[in-house]
This record gives sequence, structure tokens and C-alpha cells, in this order.
Amino acid sequence: MEKFEQLKQLVLDAEADVRKFEAGNKAAGTRVRKAMQDLKNLAQEIRVEVQDKKNQG
Repeated sequence: MEKFEQLKQLVLDAEADVRKFEAGNKAAGTRVRKAMQDLKNLAQEIRVEVQDKKNQG
């Protein structure tokens, strides 16, 4: 599933900013929040696709 691969890549991409935020970089925190919002939206799209396929058969 292509969207699932995108989801995994978003998590990997956000990892560096999470580490920077933990070290005190507040701008990285903003990027982490945006990445988490993107993850949420993509996860919802995947959820809808799975539900649609489940309901089709």
C-alpha cells in the first residue's frame, strides 16, 4: 500500500526534528507538530481506504 509507505517515511523524516526539539530547539517543535498533523491526515485516508475495501468484499 503506497500510502502506508508514505506514512512510514513521514515518521522517519520527523525523527530528526523530534531529537532537535528534545534538545531545546523550539522551531523543531513547530515542524514536529506539522508532521504529526500530516501523519494524522494520511492515517485517516488509509483508514477510509481500508474500510472501503473491507465493505466491498
